[in-house]
Amino acid sequence: MDFSKQSNEDLTHTIAEKREALRAFRFGGAGSRTRNVREGRTLRREVAQMLTELRARELAQKQK
Repeated sequence: MDFSKQSNEDLTHTIAEKREALRAFRFGGAGSRTRNVREGRTLRREVAQMLTELRARELAQKQK
């Protein structure tokens, strides 16, 4: 996914959605085994990529 084309508001909204999905993934499978174990890793990675993009924009803004 290319996060550089999204606006800051879209990124923060998507981060909130992904974090909620990650929370549901963690606690939803507490009583049973989840079938797609890669989903948690993918969600964490996407959140980290979006946060990195937001931070890079923040730093670029400070340099100007």
